[in-house]
Amino acid sequence: MESIPYSHLEKGTFLIASPDVESGMFFRSVLLLCEHSTSGSFGIIINKNLELELPEEILTLDQLNNPQVGIRAGGPVQTNQMMLVHSSKSIPEQTIEICEGVYLGGDLQFLQEAISDTNGPSMRLCFGYAGWQAGQLEREFLDGGWFIYPASAPYIFETPPEKLWQTLLRALGGRYATLSMIPEDLSLN
Repeated sequence: MESIPYSHLEKGTFLIASPDVESGMFFRSVLLLCEHSTSGSFGIIINKNLELELPEEILTLDQLNNPQVGIRAGGPVQTNQMMLVHSSKSIPEQTIEICEGVYLGGDLQFLQEAISDTNGPSMRLCFGYAGWQAGQLEREFLDGGWFIYPASAPYIFETPPEKLWQTLLRALGGRYATLSMIPEDLSLN
């Protein structure tokens, strides 16, 4: 019996950019879909490292004792806004569970405590997000702009960000696994 591919756009889904997305922030991006409804959708890119200096009132390098903290470019909308994606279920009143073991939210006190704890939660500080109007994401998906796969904490927190796009395509199998082998720069082919 042939397995039916995962085809549900819903909170807790990875959006994997098609190789047809050839440039810009969404090139080989993987987004975590954080909300999807009839009025629109929003997600956070989780595989684009971001090098930046944070204001001292948020984070100083001497506070960063948690080895499981990463900074990501979360998307093209409101790039000055930081969103916390983490593995801590200790502040349910401040967070939304996106999928098992993955939470969105938290305040400055939670952030500072989590980054200073050597045994703190896995955490991604994501600047910006991606947003879609009602029906827009569905159209992009049906037009082949995105592949989808159920999100999970190990992919978000354990897979190196530069390998995530290829890893998820391989996990999809079949023709998707073949797509994972396309070089970034086709002139090198």
